[in-house]
Amino acid sequence: MRTVYNILFWAFFILSSPYYFMRMQRRGGWRAGFWERFGHYDASLKQALTNRHVLWIHAVSVGEVNLCTHLIRALEPRLPNLKIVVSCTTTTGMARYRELLPTRISKIYFPIDRRSVVSRAMATINPEAIVLLEAEIWPNFLWRAQRSKIPVFLTNARLSDRSYPRYRRFGFLFRPVFASLAGVGCQNEEDATRLRAVGCRPEAVRVVGNMKFDAAKLSEQQSLDVRRILRQLAVPSEAPILVAGSTHPGEEAVVADMFRRLRGRFPDLFLILVPRHFERCREVGQILRERGVKFVHRNEIYPTTQLEPGRADCLLVNTTGELRFFYQVATVAFIGKSLTGVGGQNPIEPAALGKAVVLGPNMQNFADVVRLLLEKQAAIQVQTPGELEKAVGELLANAGRRAELGRRAQAVVRENLGAIERTMEMILKELGPRGIYVAREKNLPLPA
Repeated sequence: MRTVYNILFWAFFILSSPYYFMRMQRRGGWRAGFWERFGHYDASLKQALTNRHVLWIHAVSVGEVNLCTHLIRALEPRLPNLKIVVSCTTTTGMARYRELLPTRISKIYFPIDRRSVVSRAMATINPEAIVLLEAEIWPNFLWRAQRSKIPVFLTNARLSDRSYPRYRRFGFLFRPVFASLAGVGCQNEEDATRLRAVGCRPEAVRVVGNMKFDAAKLSEQQSLDVRRILRQLAVPSEAPILVAGSTHPGEEAVVADMFRRLRGRFPDLFLILVPRHFERCREVGQILRERGVKFVHRNEIYPTTQLEPGRADCLLVNTTGELRFFYQVATVAFIGKSLTGVGGQNPIEPAALGKAVVLGPNMQNFADVVRLLLEKQAAIQVQTPGELEKAVGELLANAGRRAELGRRAQAVVRENLGAIERTMEMILKELGPRGIYVAREKNLPLPA
């Protein structure tokens, strides 16, 4: 079975590598750390890990990296003797790591799941334990951890409607992999049931909640003054702001058309458009030009920039990691990948800020969160572009309705905090007996 997997993996890797290499080129910065993906690390990392207890935490890209940084802040005071190494898959995730985490945290790219590469990486890092953010399952990586008796934790775990049948279909391969996990922190009971069904040991599975509720708090230092940017763009201080966050192909055209029509009713309306993948901004810019929407790229705004009134109707954000700051100024927030895309993006950040949130029908990746918001009448879900325009227009015209949605949304977020703390306790319970977490050093209780 393992031999078949390795043959198929290598064949798929060779066939798909041109596509992924082109994506890396478009995003830029791919050369730095490139060979880390093949398990080759520089001498400074090896020196930093010598004679240290190491905890390896992996997050795929920007969204998971944000969760990772919050988990680290919770773990570090309880694990004073531990060296933390974080990994990610994308260059945008690495850029976010470097922005948010201090130099004492070692940052690497995750190795591809080839047996020799994984063995080389694991021998260098030599972790005492591994934490994976969300359902990032690579068989060779987990087989090697199991053989080395390294506990692996799957945190903020969920199985989507697409991945769940696949794991069931290939149970002969994945059931032993899931069974090897030392702890699984699930977002809700439905995910817990699914993870038990694909092979996780029942005693290893815990429902801890969604860590993204905790991570939505703007606790890090404010790194972007969005109000200043709007002043530089000559946007009136009382102008309503429509923020379309993490949009996907097809949605930018819908939003641009809607924006032009709504400006007939709300002349000062300003659009902040944030595509999910910043490398699409050239394509998105063309869509805006075709519709007569005057826009400025985010990276064209310098401290000395000052535009004349009417020069820009829209700010097209071609940077990463800043969406939450733009949500702060939103009058209405539209959640992308929910109208023409599938799966949806994170609605928790604007909800935590008390914003009026509108989302489309396709929110499968956040189904539990959306259910909570809709049950509490804390968000508006629409089915079509026409319904989206109607909902946004009604909210722009009704400040009381916006404020009520925002209050309800913040209440939902407050009621669901604590997942990071519960996840941390799950990890510490395993590390205590291994001698890594020593409660006596801080006079803290060992988790029950």
